[in-house]
Amino acid sequence: MTALLEATGLKLAFGGVRAADGIDLAINEGEQLAIIGPNGAGKTTFINMATGYLRPNAGRIRFAGHDITGLSPRKIVRLGIARSFQIPQMFTEHSVIENVALIVAIQRGRFLNILRPLLDADTAGRARDLLDQFGLIELAGAPASALNEGARKLADIAMALALEPRVLLMDEPTSGVASSEKRAVMDRLAAVLRTHKITSVFVEHDMDVVERYADRVAVWSQGKIAALGPPAAILADPVVQREVIGVQVDSRQVGHAVG
Repeated sequence: MTALLEATGLKLAFGGVRAADGIDLAINEGEQLAIIGPNGAGKTTFINMATGYLRPNAGRIRFAGHDITGLSPRKIVRLGIARSFQIPQMFTEHSVIENVALIVAIQRGRFLNILRPLLDADTAGRARDLLDQFGLIELAGAPASALNEGARKLADIAMALALEPRVLLMDEPTSGVASSEKRAVMDRLAAVLRTHKITSVFVEHDMDVVERYADRVAVWSQGKIAALGPPAAILADPVVQREVIGVQVDSRQVGHAVG
């Protein structure tokens, strides 16, 4: 398979903490890669480096054969890499379709034209199409603040896809989503990614989600990749069960204060 996004020797330290300590990872075109690991292992740091929000102290990041190390988030988006955040980034006082249409307009270079309506026929049509794909068309006119967490996550990802990426990086796409809604959210997301042939990387703490939706799993530990492989093999590994899965279960049992 062809590596679309590749990290080589990535290192990044915050004071004495090594958030990335020699990360080597090749993400294949068309795959859905899950990243798991305990809190503080460096999972989000990797996403931040790959999307330009952090610059590594050492190492390189390549996308489609081009070195993107240290480029700004805007330039990286233009090249074809988008992201969603653990906490959806939406204008809560505006409608769902207005949120998506804004990103469509930005992608099409129309955000500088203050005389052009945001919801012109072309922009609104693209926004409605995205919302329809995510099963959100009936909520198009609702304020973003009225969405439940599952719908809010999907709307946030729809905004990311409005940027027309080849790679989508997601930080905990099911975080805060009710257990009863997770499968429906992920089924919808997986279907859209397949339809558009988008490669994805997602940080996840729910092992049922990882097992069901990932092609491969990368285990992060103290800024390093401790294991990499298919979900069945990785999740059955005794070390992963003890040091990753067990830690996460214990954290959920004692409440959200653990972080």
